[in-house]
Amino acid sequence: QICLSLVKLLFYLAHSPLGSIVLLDFQPRQFVMVNGNLKVTDMDDASTEELSCKEDNECTLNFPTKSFPLKCSAVGKCEGINEKKNLFNAYRYFFTYLLPHSAPAALQPFLSDILNATGDLRYGINETLKAFEKVLHLYKSGLYLQKRPLLLKDYISVKGFRVAEGGDYKCWPSYSHLGCLLSVHSAEEAAAICNSQSRCQSFIITQERTWTGRPLASFQSSLTDLIPDANAVVYIKRSSSSGERL
Repeated sequence: QICLSLVKLLFYLAHSPLGSIVLLDFQPRQFVMVNGNLKVTDMDDASTEELSCKEDNECTLNFPTKSFPLKCSAVGKCEGINEKKNLFNAYRYFFTYLLPHSAPAALQPFLSDILNATGDLRYGINETLKAFEKVLHLYKSGLYLQKRPLLLKDYISVKGFRVAEGGDYKCWPSYSHLGCLLSVHSAEEAAAICNSQSRCQSFIITQERTWTGRPLASFQSSLTDLIPDANAVVYIKRSSSSGERL
């Protein structure tokens, strides 16, 4: 969410009515999340000036660990230098820390492509935004789940109950520090996750939603505290002792 919001912001800056705007003091502390959107808190160090040049060798974009040769345009400006500077800073301050942990395993190769392409400045901001939107579409639609074995058939569904809050084991990256609460596309994906965790014996799909509209599923290793809830369903592994008793 943070990276996508940042890319949308940089897309606007690259195509602003004032021209391409560069953030000269590009640091995480310069940004804040407001209602799910990333905002710049200080525009004092923003500039629309692009480096003047006469030859290509005057258009090297330098960073502490990398340098990028750019072209000198016919009007004597280093082409895209503001956009590329913003994008590489987004890569080194945000993407490298957040993208490797931001999606299910099936979508990680797409995020790795974005990471590598922005780290080498092979993508401009337009291509980067398209790549992020593609990943978001796959994530929200569940298309990344195709060709998986159907595992929900191995679970008994018990309607009218939910599990007591608090959780009895933790997992990563959980939305709750008290237990194992993960974003899923469907009960089928939740069953696959439960199967992949040795301690998991049951799960419920909660009424909570993430920023993408996906539900959160709570995973449990025991069923000691079932609470009546007309709107809930508990899914229990058929192989578990609890499931056999039911």
